[in-house]
Amino acid sequence: MGKKEFLKQIESLNKKIDEHEEKIKKEKQKSYPDEGRIKYWEREIQAFKNALEKAQKRLRRGK
Repeated sequence: MGKKEFLKQIESLNKKIDEHEEKIKKEKQKSYPDEGRIKYWEREIQAFKNALEKAQKRLRRGK
């Protein structure tokens, strides 16, 4: 992948992280938050962060 693709991937991952954090925030505001959903989104955020870190490393290595 080239620099442009890595930048696009990084942007996409950051957007997904933001979206999931917003979902968690909204779920926690409910009277009875679904802890299972929150844990699922937290695991996904961690996976996105891991992928983001790898993409950033590859981008730096490609310079």
